[in-house]
Amino acid sequence: MAGGKETPRQKMIGMMYLVLTALLALNVSKQILDAFVAIESNIQKGTITQLDRGNTAVSDLNQALTECTKDESGLAKGAKIKRFLEIINKVDNETGKIIHEIDDLKLLILDKVGEDITPFKGDLQSEEAKDAIVWKEWSKNEPLRPAKLNLMAVQSKDNFDVPQFQLIGSEAENIPANSKGMEFWKHFKNYRNTLVDLTGTYKEGNSQFRIKSKDIVEFKDFADLEKKISKMLKSNKVNKEDIEPLIGIYQELTKEEMAEHEGHDGKVHWMGRTFAHAPLVGALASLSSLQNEIMSARAKAVLMLKGKISTGQYSFNKILGMAYPETAVLSPGEEFQVSVFMAAFDSDKQPVVKPGQGTISETKDGMAILKMRAAGGGEMKISGQVGIADKMGTIKWMPYETKVQVATKAGSVALPEVSVMYMNWDNKVSVAASGVVSTSISPSGNARLAGKTNFDSRDCYIVRVSSGKTVTIALSGKDSKGKSVSFGSYSFPVKPFPKPKITTASISKARGGFIAAGFGDEYNFKGISYSVISGEFGGQKFTGSQIPAGLASKYRSGETVGIYANVRRADGLTTQIMGAVQIK
Repeated sequence: MAGGKETPRQKMIGMMYLVLTALLALNVSKQILDAFVAIESNIQKGTITQLDRGNTAVSDLNQALTECTKDESGLAKGAKIKRFLEIINKVDNETGKIIHEIDDLKLLILDKVGEDITPFKGDLQSEEAKDAIVWKEWSKNEPLRPAKLNLMAVQSKDNFDVPQFQLIGSEAENIPANSKGMEFWKHFKNYRNTLVDLTGTYKEGNSQFRIKSKDIVEFKDFADLEKKISKMLKSNKVNKEDIEPLIGIYQELTKEEMAEHEGHDGKVHWMGRTFAHAPLVGALASLSSLQNEIMSARAKAVLMLKGKISTGQYSFNKILGMAYPETAVLSPGEEFQVSVFMAAFDSDKQPVVKPGQGTISETKDGMAILKMRAAGGGEMKISGQVGIADKMGTIKWMPYETKVQVATKAGSVALPEVSVMYMNWDNKVSVAASGVVSTSISPSGNARLAGKTNFDSRDCYIVRVSSGKTVTIALSGKDSKGKSVSFGSYSFPVKPFPKPKITTASISKARGGFIAAGFGDEYNFKGISYSVISGEFGGQKFTGSQIPAGLASKYRSGETVGIYANVRRADGLTTQIMGAVQIK
């Protein structure tokens, strides 16, 4: 950026671009990186839940196997259980390999940035554990359980270079086939196909079902993918009962391989879209997400295979009365329903309920539906007894209990898209209020209500702000009798709308090129776009969004040239930004 023949203006633009980049990096580090840590931690917990889900099914099959009698029917059932347990064992062997490979990629990235990846051997509740990254390493004794990492202890959370370089190389558009990321991608697809093949290949009576999966890398949308998977499966000798669960397994592990990506001219591979310019903790969270999907697919496979064995006769060894209200928070006087059922039930026998509150309105599908009315504000306990007849007709009663919160009139105001209000922008405002049938808001100061919209499947108000440092929004509503209810006022900070940046990285020396502008992944704005309408390139003016070849040809290949651009937002607002592109 400082080399070559540059005017003082170009040098000034280049220096300001460096400062802007540094500020953006600091902003990402401060506001986003800790969120990645929390997300990764929750993903780890979800992965263990999926692991336990599959393991419980395997445990049920092993229990059923031990309880098979030595008569002819018991021996036949035991042999069938053994066949499916052998398939599950093969599934778990393949799953353990891919889980281990992902853990190795995580540790590689951490090691390359200089983090200490020595496994912690002490008490995880101790103070020393807070500074350790590897709380529990991957083990051959538990090959399906991923390593447990503590990303809060990572010092290089904002390292953008090492994850990309180690996984995909220097360019998202041109990833070497022998890169670690592409090698993993090949193994990931092979695992998906192997999982489907193993799960759908078995003998049932005189029928032999067999599957040989193929890669599906292009699809228009989720429905198109499902259609293509179904067609692929039906070209094999597949059990018709297995088509839906096998589609679910294949979908769980399928990504759109090549797709358009903002800031890039052509289509970019999924690995490039995921790991290019990703901060260290973001890359680790993405890898953990893959492990979560793998464990979810494995659980689906195990449950499908378990479904081939009838284990109903064992489900009543332990029984539990359950009760679930249709909603957990109620308004005084509001009618609601509670579902009461056995944790395991016989489809030929419906439960019998002795409710402590409410009346039984319906009993079907192993559940009794109670109808009741909420009491005054506070906690409401719902209890009673539920039972079901055994083979001798004797009813065994079990207690059930649940709780609901009966809310007084309360409300809240939130910004679902961002955390502040921006000037000259359609700020989305969502509200929640209990005990009323309608709501309204009243913005203060230099803010006005500009209508309503739908954002992320929720109804939101639109508030426009022209200036100021704070906006206060008063929330009110009307109850079923038309009486007005005030829920108080909520204040939000106001900031100028952030400026976009030049997203084009390079243009051709011989042909010039188009200049694009936008936010990339730095902000959570949806449906926003910018277009360059004019500007200066290396001190020379241009119109439109294209740098003419005549201007680009004045610079050497590899040289970085500053840009001063006028850009227009989709709603017509214009602003001026600075940036730089490389000549190629």
